[in-house]
Amino acid sequence: MTAIHLENLVKRFGAFTALKTMDLEIRDGEFMALLGPSGCGKSTTMNMIAGMEQPSEGRITFDGRDMNGVAMGRRGVGFVFQNYAIFTHMNVYDNLAYGLKVRGTPASEIDRRVKAMADFLQLTPMLDKPSAKLSVNILQRLAIGRSAIVEPAIFLLDEPLSNVDAAFRAVMRTELKHLQRQFRQTMVYVTHDQLEAMTMADRIAVMDHGVLQQVGTPLEVYNDPVNLFVADFIGSPGMNLLKGVLADSDRGLVADLGALGITAPIDPALSATARKHGIREVVYGFRPERVVLAGAGQGIAMPVTFIERIGARTVVHFGDGEQRVKAVFDNDVAVQTGETVHVAVEPGFARLFDAATGVAIREV
Repeated sequence: MTAIHLENLVKRFGAFTALKTMDLEIRDGEFMALLGPSGCGKSTTMNMIAGMEQPSEGRITFDGRDMNGVAMGRRGVGFVFQNYAIFTHMNVYDNLAYGLKVRGTPASEIDRRVKAMADFLQLTPMLDKPSAKLSVNILQRLAIGRSAIVEPAIFLLDEPLSNVDAAFRAVMRTELKHLQRQFRQTMVYVTHDQLEAMTMADRIAVMDHGVLQQVGTPLEVYNDPVNLFVADFIGSPGMNLLKGVLADSDRGLVADLGALGITAPIDPALSATARKHGIREVVYGFRPERVVLAGAGQGIAMPVTFIERIGARTVVHFGDGEQRVKAVFDNDVAVQTGETVHVAVEPGFARLFDAATGVAIREV
């Protein structure tokens, strides 16, 4: 296994800066997801780790060894691309065996490892089949197996599941995590799909416009986003974000959510931070899962405008415009489109952001 450290990493393409001063430590044996929208710099970061691109500034180290200027073939990395890069003129067996043959692995060991990998990835019945006749799903599984079989210390995957069907993605998420645990590799996974990142990664590095926004476990970035971008990008649906103004009351500092016609209490520790920095305009955020139905005369009355029933859960849309709130309930929730119900936010689960900077307000 290998630890990766990105130090003051910058990448420019002419006048365009694709990555802006990134510092990130990827721990030995960790599954790190680089998550963000298209164009955020995640693939550029991975290409520099692999050695396909060189940094404009900063450096990359593997276990303290400076990788700047070290060729890709000497870095000990395995790479799986979005578009499966396999040899279509070879059969499945020869594709899996290729990297081992190049390294001069004895034939008996090649046969043992090919059959073991084929069994792990459920490719055994296809070992003699020409790769050109395989489905996209199987080709991507083969591409992952061909890179993993040489047991690289670092395994890099650039959106490997984006071209396969939904059912196969669910299967491969489990298999990739099992693969990483079996070979104890440091794995870096580029994706724009938060479900992939949240279900597989030990930690997630959230990126936007070439800037690292937040690094943390899936629960950390979900429950405690550092800014409005992370709050909105992470979660399906994203966090409810309502504009408000801080005001004094007999309950202490509250957020006046004018669009809803209510005031929301603010945690005393956050109130102290807001007062210290002179923050007045805020965004009051809470996850849809933290909305609960309240009794008559409690919470806030809101009309149900739309209902999405998605398997075991139901997403209920309340209000519209700046008064819109989304909530997630069990699929048997007893509400109907057009009726007005009372809703509330579970105590302690609201988050507060500075409207001017978008940054989360934290304890002093």
